[in-house]
Order: sequence, then C-alpha cells, then structure tokens
Amino acid sequence: MAYADFVTAMMALFIVLWLSSQDQRIKEAVARAFAHPFSSLTKDSVGIIPSTNTLAMKSSDGNFDSASAVELAMLRRLNDDFLKNMPTENMENTENDEDPVKLEMTPDGIMINVFDRARKPVFEAQSTRFTSYGQWVFSTLAWEIARSTNFTIELEGHTETGNTPVSDDYGDWEISANRATAVRRKLMESGVPARQIIKVAGFGDTKPMPEHDSSDEINRRVTVLLNLRAAGKKA
Repeated sequence: MAYADFVTAMMALFIVLWLSSQDQRIKEAVARAFAHPFSSLTKDSVGIIPSTNTLAMKSSDGNFDSASAVELAMLRRLNDDFLKNMPTENMENTENDEDPVKLEMTPDGIMINVFDRARKPVFEAQSTRFTSYGQWVFSTLAWEIARSTNFTIELEGHTETGNTPVSDDYGDWEISANRATAVRRKLMESGVPARQIIKVAGFGDTKPMPEHDSSDEINRRVTVLLNLRAAGKKA
C-alpha cells in the first residue's frame, strides 16, 4: 500500500512539473478540460456555428496541431459570448435566413457575416455611416475579438446587385470598400489592435452568398474573417 501511494505521488509530481513547463495556451486548455470534463474541444457545436468542418485542424505536414484545438475552443467561447450579449429582441421573429449575424467555421478559423438588412440595418442607406444598431453590433463584436490576439483579421465589404450609384464615380465597389474601412475603424476604437487587421477590401456585388440570387439583400454585408493559420505563419 505504501509503495502504491509513493508511485501515485510521483505521478502527480510529474504531471505538475509537466504542466508548469507548458506555455499559457496549454495551461488554459487543461484548466478548461478540468472545468468542463464532458466537453470536447472538437465536438460538434450546438450554437450557430455549423457542425461541418468542426474537427480539430491539422498542421500542413498532417500532424495534429494542439494549438489549433485550443484556438478552436476560444472561437467557440467567442461564439457563445456573442450570443449571450445579443439581446433577444434583435433575434425574435427571424427565420434562419434572417439572422443578423452568422458564424461559420473554416479550415483557417472563423468567418463572421454581419448583414445589413432593411428590417435591421447596420448602415444608413447607401452610406458608410453606422445606424445605432450597427454601432452596437460591431462594438460588441470588437469587445469579444479584442480578448485574443492569436489570429489575424480580414474585412470584406459586399453588396447586392441593382443598387443605384450614389454618383457617377461612387457605386457598389466604392461603398463596399468604404464600409469595410468603417468597420476597421470601429473595431480599433473598441480595442482591437491595428496590427491584427491585415486586409480591408471591397468586392461590390461580385461575391453573392451561396445559393442566393445576386439581387437578394442578404448579399449586403460585411464579412469579418478571423484567420488562425495566417497568424501562425506570421509567428
């Protein structure tokens, strides 16, 4: 019995020493594992993140990348926190295709689409000025994003077809690019470091949402890409 106790104590000491030598991300992952023992880092999501493409990411040489699994857990937490901060009144009476914000897991990280709908606009019509609702949406999103600096950020502005140009030299291309720029400023005002934002672009009406007509208002959106793989390459 005494020998068994000794072996158990040595094993516990070994685990403590191993943990103390790991970086902060591994420590946080272990802490979360003990706090939520029945939750897997790579299980299917039950939130608004789809269940596809939710397996832990792998590095380019095919080996499991434990840091990516840790970041995946962080992205899920961001999703959950954003949902908790979204007032119920903003989500009531909406079908799946009418959600104001949609998150989608990608091989590189997460894609957040913020839609500028007529019923709940985030920008004033044919303008880069935020509505009060748009101010709230992007400020709330920025506060969540600013909690981690382990990814780069790419911003893309999009529109639907059929818009009347504001002027001869100011149409969909210009307004989509300027809206992405306005979001960049709002994110930075709300605490996101400028160095994280590596791309701001406008695509006009050239990239409609999959399985939607190019004239559908769902195409009027700003896409926020949180890119883990690019951040890893920079490091």
